[in-house]
Amino acid sequence: MSARGDNPLRDVRDRRLPRIAGPSGLVIFGVTGDLSRKKLMPAVYDLANRGLLPPGFSLVGFARRDWQHEDFAQVVHDAVKEHARTPFREEVWQQLAQGFRFVPGEFSDDEAFQRLRSTIEELDKSRGTGGNFAFYLSVPPKFFPMVVTQLKRHGLSDAPADSWRRAVIEKPFGHDLKSAQGLNQVVHQVFRPVDVFRIDHYLGKETVQNILALRFANTMFEPLWNRSYVDHVQITMAEDIGIGGRAGYYDGIGAARDVIQNHLLQLLALTAMEEPSSFDAKALVTEKLKVLKAVKLPRELGEHTVRGQYAHGWQGGEEVLGYLEEDGIDPGSRTDTYAAIKLEIDNRRWAGIPFYLRTGKRLGRRVTEIAVIFQRAPHSPFDATDTQELGQNALVIRVQPDEGVTIRFGSKVPGTQMEIRDVTMDFAYGESFTETSPEAYERLLLDVLLGDANLFPRHQEVEESWRILDPVEEYWDTHGKPEQYTAGTWGPKAADEMLARDGRSWRRP
Repeated sequence: MSARGDNPLRDVRDRRLPRIAGPSGLVIFGVTGDLSRKKLMPAVYDLANRGLLPPGFSLVGFARRDWQHEDFAQVVHDAVKEHARTPFREEVWQQLAQGFRFVPGEFSDDEAFQRLRSTIEELDKSRGTGGNFAFYLSVPPKFFPMVVTQLKRHGLSDAPADSWRRAVIEKPFGHDLKSAQGLNQVVHQVFRPVDVFRIDHYLGKETVQNILALRFANTMFEPLWNRSYVDHVQITMAEDIGIGGRAGYYDGIGAARDVIQNHLLQLLALTAMEEPSSFDAKALVTEKLKVLKAVKLPRELGEHTVRGQYAHGWQGGEEVLGYLEEDGIDPGSRTDTYAAIKLEIDNRRWAGIPFYLRTGKRLGRRVTEIAVIFQRAPHSPFDATDTQELGQNALVIRVQPDEGVTIRFGSKVPGTQMEIRDVTMDFAYGESFTETSPEAYERLLLDVLLGDANLFPRHQEVEESWRILDPVEEYWDTHGKPEQYTAGTWGPKAADEMLARDGRSWRRP
């Protein structure tokens, strides 16, 4: 094995062996939070269970708790038992648990960071981590600058020779363009841009990666994937839950900043981009950036953007509170829980084709999908009565929860009449493959340890996304307030009116 942990006998073209991380460890700041307990710790165990982590892999927790290493191990154990995707195996757990360490302290505590440094040095010797550590900032964004500065001050961000140190940052990356640029500047003073991994868990989902496979590994879709055949595109992320206990985080942020700025604009970029020269991080970022730079906001933001707030109603057979009635929410809050915007892409492929993005809480059901709606046939030899039940052809990529692809097209109804009606052809991941899809965080954590940045937005993408959204947020700040919509419905009336003005309607997922 080389100093970097690479296997000299391994051929990168060999698909029989999975990609396995070399000697390494992970430090999680904010290890007591929900994200860590429900996603990160189970993902670490699932990777170990699948044999994708090195035998000496180590997990270090950092938080304000008076815990010993054993207490931390018990917390991880409980999280894994409750949330892991793969079955619990004692022998895997025993090996993994030997590498657990806990460092108590506050982010401003120099002694705690000295203890963290000593802990990492001890793990290098006892577990053979080779000086390779990723620092996962599962903390509120206001603490990012303090944590990375402390890592720099105590020499933790500087990798020993032939080793690496990487930073993993959770969204939101700022709350507007100016704050995102400031945050990027602070982080890049400590870590090289290539060593900063901004997590957008949507990009870790199999179906999102399948957008690229669907378009560029086949010849049947790409010739139609342009303004000559596509009428419009709808990208939806709907949730059927309210804000839960996230009032402190959510109020003042809202649906557009929380979802459109990152998830939906990333999905738009993948849907609209040109074919990259290769499937590597640099080539993907180049093509996604071209799309984001070409995005054009409508002139009349009042007519082509909508925001709403869920009101008291019934959902799933239960009576639920309105947003303004939730604990911790100011009754005068103007935070949006629903946002819809119309965008266009000013390039040769997409000129004049609208992309409608919408997201919201307390909507009809939980679903994320990309619907590419095609134009109607320019001439129909059939009578209008023959085709009155025929809609527009559509290709729908379901990101969650029923991952797959649906194609809608017209077919003749059996019988003596020429009657044409919509039918669907459906591909579902769960039915077509024997392997189950790994959780998004499994794929993303493994990519961090491998140094593979394909599925991580770069800082230029983050800043371009804020450039698109900032004018909308500024307009909303000075024009009216969010429209109320009943919980369990599909959003405010203004959203339906926005599409109706263009002679279109929202697809009902």
